[in-house]
Amino acid sequence: MSKLSLVLADDHALVRHGLRKILEERPDWQVVGEAGDGREAVRVTLEQRPDVAIIDIGMPLLNGIDATRQIVHKWPEARVLMLSMHKDEPYVARAFQAGVKGYLLKDSVGADLIGAVQAVSQGQPFFSPDIANKMVTDYVRRLGDAKVVDPYEALSDREREIFQLIAEAHSNKAIATILGISPATVETHRARILQKLDIHNAAEVVLYAVRRGIIF
Repeated sequence: MSKLSLVLADDHALVRHGLRKILEERPDWQVVGEAGDGREAVRVTLEQRPDVAIIDIGMPLLNGIDATRQIVHKWPEARVLMLSMHKDEPYVARAFQAGVKGYLLKDSVGADLIGAVQAVSQGQPFFSPDIANKMVTDYVRRLGDAKVVDPYEALSDREREIFQLIAEAHSNKAIATILGISPATVETHRARILQKLDIHNAAEVVLYAVRRGIIF
């Protein structure tokens, strides 16, 4: 019988160690990969194709929601369990719109992690109990009332990557190195992003990113 394979993505090594200890207490479960930032989470998940990828919502280089969006776009069968400290409806709604299968609050990891992984691995949705009812109600309302397209949702995957890196104060040269593209290409993307979002300076970029839950 094959083991249930898992990938862990969190920018804190101690958190990953604690999660791994809990998960591998089950002899039929195995952590096959770890990641410390969002871009690495995408790469490791697509390389390992685990039964469940456990991804933190707030990570450097690429946040967990946009990392999930990229994973699901390239591998629609992916089963992602989002770890988050945020109970607010916008975070939960964005996570499920990105394609997560479960949303687990960090303060309930000790009680609910095993059940969350089991549910998601079987293709069933999982929500931390104290947000389940609110999440379902608000998400359905959000879908029904959505009449105006959010400008951020119109950005491409590459534009989302660059937007977060700009918000994290990386220079064009640094962004070019991270993404393997030229600084001129980064500058072109930057101009398009600012135009699409109607943002005019670096301070507005950071404020937008914080309000949108892209950086924390």
